[in-house]
Amino acid sequence: MSVNRAPKSGFAAEAQRKINSKYSEELAAECLEWIKEVTGEPINTSGEMDNFYEVLKDGVLLCNLANAIEAGTVKKINTSKMAFKCMENISAFLEGAKKFGVPPQETFQTVDLWERQNLNSVVICLQSLGRKAGKYGKPSIGPKEADKNERQFSDEQMRAGQTVISLQYGSNKGATQSGINFGNTRHM
Repeated sequence: MSVNRAPKSGFAAEAQRKINSKYSEELAAECLEWIKEVTGEPINTSGEMDNFYEVLKDGVLLCNLANAIEAGTVKKINTSKMAFKCMENISAFLEGAKKFGVPPQETFQTVDLWERQNLNSVVICLQSLGRKAGKYGKPSIGPKEADKNERQFSDEQMRAGQTVISLQYGSNKGATQSGINFGNTRHM
């Protein structure tokens, strides 16, 4: 967490522990190795949470990564260590990641990295960006992204499908509703 914040306690501390438990040092190390390979910058690729945070927190490496994937993605990289300048770098990287096709649900918020709130979401974003990098001629990481598999059916095929009863509806195996008298009055 940020040194400027009071330590969390109670429910907030428990929630933070749960978030931190999702962090994978192996995936983080894989992301840092990939960043090192794409940017060519010498960085410590240990996946320990402290190292991962220290390497990425100012956003400069992230901006360099975006520019290494496609030149000119981040126009201005702030080298100042002032908080708002570092957060601008992180935001510029996130805009670039969205431009590369990383879905919004796989990105992170600036404070997730800057205040060390959710480093797992940073790893998820980098993994997603790593899958997209292959489209830009860069090495990729993680599982290969599925290709679009569009199918075209003729009108005749579509009509034929409307006459088939789907097994999702179940089967009554010949049962009928004869003999059901729900709602009728009883006569004795």
